[in-house]
Amino acid sequence: MPLGYPTPVNGGELLIPALAKTIEPVRRAVCSDLSAAASELMTTGGDQRIVLNPETGLNQYMVAPRPSTMTAYSSSTANDISGPAFSEVTRRLAALAPDLQLSPGAYGDALDGPRQRIRSTWALPATVDIAFAGSGTDLEYVGLVIANRGEAGILNILLGSDEVGSGCAHSARGNFFADCTALGVRTVPGAPVDPAKKDSFVVKDIPIRGAGGFPIPSEDILLSVCVAIEFALLNNEVPLVHVVHGSKTGLILPSFAHIDALRRRFGNKVCFVVDACQARIDRDSIVGYLSRGATVFLTGSKFMGGPPFSGFALIPEKIAQRSSGLFEGFEKIFNRAECPEGWKNRDMLPHGSNLGLLLRLEASIYELELFNGLSAADVRRTLDHFDDAINCLTKRIGASRLAPNMRDEAHEVRQHPLEMRTLVTIDLGQSALAMNLEQSANSIAASRESFGGQVSALRPVRLGQPVKYIPNTNGDYCGNLRIGLSMPQMVEFAAMDTHSLKARLQSDMQAIAARIEMFVGARHALPARIAGTV
Repeated sequence: MPLGYPTPVNGGELLIPALAKTIEPVRRAVCSDLSAAASELMTTGGDQRIVLNPETGLNQYMVAPRPSTMTAYSSSTANDISGPAFSEVTRRLAALAPDLQLSPGAYGDALDGPRQRIRSTWALPATVDIAFAGSGTDLEYVGLVIANRGEAGILNILLGSDEVGSGCAHSARGNFFADCTALGVRTVPGAPVDPAKKDSFVVKDIPIRGAGGFPIPSEDILLSVCVAIEFALLNNEVPLVHVVHGSKTGLILPSFAHIDALRRRFGNKVCFVVDACQARIDRDSIVGYLSRGATVFLTGSKFMGGPPFSGFALIPEKIAQRSSGLFEGFEKIFNRAECPEGWKNRDMLPHGSNLGLLLRLEASIYELELFNGLSAADVRRTLDHFDDAINCLTKRIGASRLAPNMRDEAHEVRQHPLEMRTLVTIDLGQSALAMNLEQSANSIAASRESFGGQVSALRPVRLGQPVKYIPNTNGDYCGNLRIGLSMPQMVEFAAMDTHSLKARLQSDMQAIAARIEMFVGARHALPARIAGTV
């Protein structure tokens, strides 16, 4: 079957007509422009979030899988693809499927490449299993497989649901989260993937921020998780604990020491998965989690800088052997080659292929390999100048950074793990700007608009979506900005001399500040304190 079309499966209606409208024109043009085919294919094989609006040519995150010249610090949400990665994807498409067709067997062989490259980049042993998924949200289903113990239910202990993917509230419960899956099967959001298990998956949400938006101490998180685990075991449920490594605002909870405490107390009765979907994580941390028996979730579309969406799970040796296998209904979500060999019930999955997902993975892993070649000194130099530029920005607009750890002390900022320093959340609600969540979202949307011949400081800028983290007294949430670097940006900045790098970051932050001031000025007169310049 030609690629771009999902493999037919039982129990679901395929979106063949909709996909045909996308794929057929590309197939006709393939001989003249393979790059156009690559761009179009990367909008297939996922859920509706990657589909482009025909009027704007962008998806719902206002990006597209083609290179862009827009100033962007939106890696906390979604990226365009970089020029070099796009060239690599086009080259890979020419090698793998020049006629836009890829057999299921060839798809399985092609996925061996990303598996080997991921292990090589992070120096992981071959015994680490790797499962692929259409998005980070789909990875929650992998977590359910890890915790599957037959008839026992699963208590999914989620930390900070507001700071993880919005669809995870559905997938963590074993429900569909979109109106179609990566295989093109039409579904109903909120409906159970396996109707026989509709009451078997329960989510317990544990907050990770307290009053004023300050992170709750890891010790307190530990106590709350312990109570939830005890409750699960009393109810014959398997506790599945979500560790957060890089929430939407950069939190890491609980600590390794507290994970060890849980393991000492409960042993194999508790399962762990790590939400590192932002991919702001280093090799030592990945190995630390794997050595503790925790499965690590990552995506290629955030810090890695690939186009939306792709996901992969790193699964420690023997963890899958304890599982009772995949659940019924997963044949609507995964192709067989995307799950590691040896998984129980793997043969129930369709022997299909997903060229769109493969190309998005190729782009992301390409960026990962380039970033991995940077020295620690190069990375630290960029982040130090990034910190300085952010400080000038916050001073100009009269706002402050959201505390990334328990102590909001300026001298500690540069002691954070390097990858965590690539994402900054700026509090606009508890500042002179007094923005709520909707207002900050509107300001971010306005920052993307082009104003033609106006001053160069008002050039379009794309930032990450705001996130819920501090409730207002009126029941709303405080507004915020998320400014994130991506791996391709880090590679680009590492090639600059120090003077050029500093000037570039300062100029970009000036453009962001000018946009915020423009939006605020449209609401009311600017406060005197934000009338200066960076």
